[in-house]
Amino acid sequence: MAGLDFTQVIAAVTIATLLAIVYSLRVLVLMERRVARIDKHIENLAKQILMEEKKIKRKETQIQRALKKKKR
Repeated sequence: MAGLDFTQVIAAVTIATLLAIVYSLRVLVLMERRVARIDKHIENLAKQILMEEKKIKRKETQIQRALKKKKR
């Protein structure tokens, strides 16, 4: 029991490297999900802004029509 022989050291390093790769992939997947969620929130905000802009445009058109009627 003096220690590990060369084959065991190589196996341990290989296993540790594989575990590090698996952990990195896990982190990558979690980050991708987070970015996808953020993307969805941005998309929802953009839709809300477009709806508000349409409302404002309609109101603007109504006001312009009302002003034209007053001029006559």
